[in-house]
Amino acid sequence: MVGQRSAPHQDWLNAIKKELDDREHSAFSALACLSRNAVRRTGEVLADHRQPFAQDADRILHSKAYTRYIDKTQVFSLVDNDHITHRVLHVQMVSRVARTIGRFLGLNEDLIEAIALGHDIGHPPFGHEGEHILSKICRRHGIASFQHNIQSVQFLDRFERGGMGWNLTLQVLDGILCHDGEVHARQLQPERCKDFAAHDREIANKLGEPSLPLAPMTLEGCVVRLSDTIAYVGRDIEDAIELQLIVREEIPESCTAVLGNSNGTIVYTLVTDLLANSGQVRQAGLNDAASDFIGFSEEAGQALRRLKAFNYQRIYTNPAFKPDCAKIHGCYERLFEHYLERVKGERGERGFLRSMSPAYMGAHSPAAMVRDYLAGMTDAYFLRQAEAIGCEIPERICLPE
Repeated sequence: MVGQRSAPHQDWLNAIKKELDDREHSAFSALACLSRNAVRRTGEVLADHRQPFAQDADRILHSKAYTRYIDKTQVFSLVDNDHITHRVLHVQMVSRVARTIGRFLGLNEDLIEAIALGHDIGHPPFGHEGEHILSKICRRHGIASFQHNIQSVQFLDRFERGGMGWNLTLQVLDGILCHDGEVHARQLQPERCKDFAAHDREIANKLGEPSLPLAPMTLEGCVVRLSDTIAYVGRDIEDAIELQLIVREEIPESCTAVLGNSNGTIVYTLVTDLLANSGQVRQAGLNDAASDFIGFSEEAGQALRRLKAFNYQRIYTNPAFKPDCAKIHGCYERLFEHYLERVKGERGERGFLRSMSPAYMGAHSPAAMVRDYLAGMTDAYFLRQAEAIGCEIPERICLPE
């Protein structure tokens, strides 16, 4: 049959897989997470020659949620300009930056790639603005505040495949949960002693206290978290300049003197600085706690902090960059109520959640199901659905290209 492999063929592939596992042991840093140490919540017996973190990267890449990245806001919403970063490009940039760092430090690039590809998959329509709006609505309906990192885990672990999830490894789910690149950190050290019970407790505690700091369990997760910042901080400036919302000369000299004034220079400087100040990872011994960290120099770390503060003041929180926020808010409110009424009235018939398993339906409240459905929408689909129920939707803005 097509797709079946002969036993000798499979044996040959399995032998190569073992060779790759053995090579990791000799080529990686002693502090790297080896593929053979991957842990899944549910054990799998698959005739698959891929290593487990590579499997996870493929599962994320082929998920429906990943497909919807293509029309998810990164920073700028409702702008007709094909050169502006969308969420799908951002995660690819994070993956590229993080894999470069991982290669130089002797870490597991498959694990890094899987975390990077999945880290923002839970973002709702219209980026962080949508996240804040949806969070308020969730709390008002008796469920925990919306946090995109937790929602990323929710999609991949409990929503995809009709509610069965992808059975991703603990190390990947942990890296996604703990990826918060907005919280400034000059250095990161992994919290290694975690299992699925600890992972579930972290989610529960984070839901109860959104400001609770979390640290990844692997150096690979730490790399993705810092790469998230490296990937967005300069790129967001370039997008703002592209839209003629700021000019390059406005970037503080105290930042440009250390990091440069273009995205390419900023990325290169930060990656180079991170590698130079994390080189001990390559030579570390097993359980070498003193070497178990990555980070920037004091000078680069402070310059990055100042640059992020500039971005928050001049870009992220600037009302001029948030067109028709009131209309987006109104659409969220009405859509949530619309789908909440439908899910309460259609629980027997399944309705718009007809593809979801009975297990998913039984484990989630109506409000939680609506949260998942709204969070999974692309920007364009969200606006189409809002318009269909009579909402006044915001207009797109044409800015220079």
